[in-house]
Amino acid sequence: MHARVRALAAAAIVACTALLPVTAAALPAYDEVRAQWRSSDWVLLARDGTPLQRTRVERTARRGDWVMLADVSPSLRAAIVVSEDKRFYEHSGVDWRGAAAAAWANLWNTRTRGASTVTMQLAGLLDDDPKRSGQRSFGQKAVQAVDALRLERSWRKDQILEAYLNLVPFRGETVGLAAISQTLFGKAPSGLDDRESAVTAALIRAPNAPWQKVAARACRILRDLNDAGDCTNLDGFVQMAFARPAASGDYAGFDGADALAPHFARQIASAVHPAAGQRVRSTLDANLQRFARDTLTRTLIELNQPAHPRNVRDGAAIVLDNATGQVLAWVGSSGGLSGAREVDAALSLRQPGSTLKPFLYAEAIDERRVTTASLLDDAPLDLATGGGLYMPQNYDKGFKGWVSVRTALGSSLNVPAVRTLVMVTPHRFAKTLKTLGLPLTETGDYYGYSLALGSADVTLVSLANAYRALANGGVAGAIVELPAAALSAASSASSSSPSSATKPGTRVFSRDAAFIVTDVLADNNARTRTFGFDSPLATRMFSAVKTGTSKDMRDNWTMGYTSRYTVGVWVGNADGSPMWDVSGVSGAAPVWAAIVGYLHRGVPSVAPAPPPGVERVRVTFADAVEPSRNEWFLAGTATPDVGLAANASDLARGPAQIGSPVDGTIFAVDPDIPPAQQRVWFERATGSTARVTWRLDGKPLGAAARVAWLPWPGKHVLELVDARGQVTDAVRFEVRGAMAKAGAPASARMPPGTGAVR
Repeated sequence: MHARVRALAAAAIVACTALLPVTAAALPAYDEVRAQWRSSDWVLLARDGTPLQRTRVERTARRGDWVMLADVSPSLRAAIVVSEDKRFYEHSGVDWRGAAAAAWANLWNTRTRGASTVTMQLAGLLDDDPKRSGQRSFGQKAVQAVDALRLERSWRKDQILEAYLNLVPFRGETVGLAAISQTLFGKAPSGLDDRESAVTAALIRAPNAPWQKVAARACRILRDLNDAGDCTNLDGFVQMAFARPAASGDYAGFDGADALAPHFARQIASAVHPAAGQRVRSTLDANLQRFARDTLTRTLIELNQPAHPRNVRDGAAIVLDNATGQVLAWVGSSGGLSGAREVDAALSLRQPGSTLKPFLYAEAIDERRVTTASLLDDAPLDLATGGGLYMPQNYDKGFKGWVSVRTALGSSLNVPAVRTLVMVTPHRFAKTLKTLGLPLTETGDYYGYSLALGSADVTLVSLANAYRALANGGVAGAIVELPAAALSAASSASSSSPSSATKPGTRVFSRDAAFIVTDVLADNNARTRTFGFDSPLATRMFSAVKTGTSKDMRDNWTMGYTSRYTVGVWVGNADGSPMWDVSGVSGAAPVWAAIVGYLHRGVPSVAPAPPPGVERVRVTFADAVEPSRNEWFLAGTATPDVGLAANASDLARGPAQIGSPVDGTIFAVDPDIPPAQQRVWFERATGSTARVTWRLDGKPLGAAARVAWLPWPGKHVLELVDARGQVTDAVRFEVRGAMAKAGAPASARMPPGTGAVR
């Protein structure tokens, strides 16, 4: 009988030798196999090349990166050899002893593995013919044996084992060691212990077997490794590993160590459409990204201590480089704390609260309507609107009386901001906010005077970039998500260009106004009326910062910048539910202060130098309304002595502007009201007493502050003209409706350029 077995083995050898010339040319080199390997994911890299996020692209199979044998745990290498090829390091591709034993067992109809070595299995994995996968005939086994012999001649043993571990299919759609170790155990192959290695090796023979059979097979492997002690509770361990939820889009899921920037990765993917296996280098700083994420999570946990829960679960943070606009950190959610972890809160539309006030005062200063020494009355205010009276209130429900613009902005007082918006007008302010890049969808007339207090929806990303405009002296520019090299590669590989492409800067405010507002936002003394002297906003280095809280405490913001970075933080709830007792200082501010401190832990932040268009003057306030101090002014607007009379004179310095109607207004003539009873009122904006005259469609209307005009169908141009004949402001509006009736009084058929004044 032994002679028969030897005869069968000899026949196999002769057959294999005869096939050698046929198969030699079909075998690829090790370097070729490795170069052709493609992960099923694309990988987002930090600016230094650190992997931040894996996102799956290919759906036919799940593959990770190619794993070097040196990065595979020794226990797994041992388990594979014991399980699949005990004499792997002894044979030259074919285990003839195993083949003889298999032939003997087959002769007696005994179930056998078939004596396929690791090298033979690798030869089969390299075979592109799908018909030759799975169970093989004797002829196919012979060809595989020949291929194994060829591989052993041109490949080293470590290359064979390495390629095998990367190409072998495991459970379900998972191919290769990198994918199975992450999906099954949530760790890299280098960290697999003895039990995990045994389970992994057991899956090769029965990839889709139930957990009971895999556990039994793994226990036999552990016994072969003289480690039977790890068989204890192995059934439960395998069952839990199989029950591990599959990640949707990345191996580690949103809570894993490899999932540092899931929302930013989605943003990049929508712009450049990376292919499977592609590695895209971004502008993110890996250490900063991790610090920002962990700080946000820790702060939210502290805000929800059982003794004093605050009902706040979500948050987001972003860090921008002032000079380049590069995104250095983008945290889109609070991860496991959030009930909507996949929602990118950095791009969600939310009400910004008081964070819009710096832009309002910058515009008012640029228009020379106010200075930071101007006094505004923080007292009850009723403003007529289309829906009734608008009565703004401060955060603490109290009023401070006459305060300077510096105090009003620094202490975030609401009523003075609304009074300033009356001078600037909602229409003009909304246009400024849109120029800054804020995603306002309506005109200023739609938002009304509540726009001063943040009634328009914005995103954290757009708001942070608007603050970067202040940091850059009033010039707004686009953010940059990919460095130039990656951007060029992405553009050449995709027909669509990324939304983060650099655009030329747009000047929104003068450098002088931006400097003055920055000086106020950096002034801790200006904040004391609301925030006190000791708050997270009072950093040890130069920083300009503003908080904001929307209606009913649904959104809480802290936005600010240093000499090098702009940082924005939002906390709240993704579902819009209100927080409990969370203010700008207790919510977002601690996160903001921690990130700023981290950024400047070894790099000082220096206050900007005053531009040539400003001057510093000692200011004294009458009746000791505020203490005397040195104040910055636009050149030519300084008021050393400030009282109510001087303040009125100061407010009159700006050019006269039209308060009503706003640009683009459409009026409709009511056919049920006699034409003589219908009027449109033209009103000058509050803030200037300079003598100007009205002009409609080129015809004078008078010089009163309010002018009543009989509406005349058509498109019209309304202007204010100063004593020198210069147009200080102009709006366009339209009147729709029927012409005046023929029987109407002559006064009701007045031409467009006539009207009554009051």
